[in-house]
Amino acid sequence: MKMTVLIENTTPDGSRLAAEHGLSFFVETARTKFVFDCGHTGTAFDNAAALGVDLRGVKVAVLSHSHYDHAGGFPKLLDCAAIETVFTGVNFWQEKFSRDGDGFKYRGCGFDEKFLTTRGVEQKICRDVIELDAQAWLVGNFKRRYDFETIPTKFVRGAEKIPDDFSDEIALILNGGDGLTIVTACAHSGVANIVADVGERFGLPIACVIGGLHLTGATPERISQTLAELKFLGVKQILPCHCSGEDFMKNFPRRLTTGSVVTFT
Repeated sequence: MKMTVLIENTTPDGSRLAAEHGLSFFVETARTKFVFDCGHTGTAFDNAAALGVDLRGVKVAVLSHSHYDHAGGFPKLLDCAAIETVFTGVNFWQEKFSRDGDGFKYRGCGFDEKFLTTRGVEQKICRDVIELDAQAWLVGNFKRRYDFETIPTKFVRGAEKIPDDFSDEIALILNGGDGLTIVTACAHSGVANIVADVGERFGLPIACVIGGLHLTGATPERISQTLAELKFLGVKQILPCHCSGEDFMKNFPRRLTTGSVVTFT
């Protein structure tokens, strides 16, 4: 298996690739090729061309949740690939906002369910676990176990602007190497919550966690608790990026950036 970072917040020094606040992965298993998240603007797919990633045969996309920096680039993907199916979590169409001073700022994906119908794309909803192929699954509906993993109150959803519980969030699970790899785009539900839940559901060790862990601005105490719990849960490797926060990422010799490639044997 192989995973290529099509876009992330950063690029390597001297790279001609573009970066933006967002995340998109191109995933290749023995049987399937698919896009996991699409970044904000669709620039991810310009990067794909520069990286030699051929999207023309890709028929499946996964949107981890409906925030703009993960789902906003999806319409442009349809100009590059013949997408037939998009996987989302539940409540994907409840619009996202964040508190901005005395008001609210729209943070949603920028398109609606009618857009999918117009473009002939089928939506499949992951409510718990969906198998993509023998090496890849999607998981949602995470059990909340850890009190220290809180969701910032600035995130709200729907017309009533209720606190966002991120029930639409899903993660990608890959089976390769000496255990499972969890690919989480933002871990709004809490990375320790996600790892513990996946480990319990699959009954297999978690070898690696990849992606955005939403620890930007986290207190030293929360970072310490997160690291301790992930170690207790048996995680051997963490490859952070996007929203993981510099204070958290400095604990790891390797972080992912736009153009990074991860292989699984």
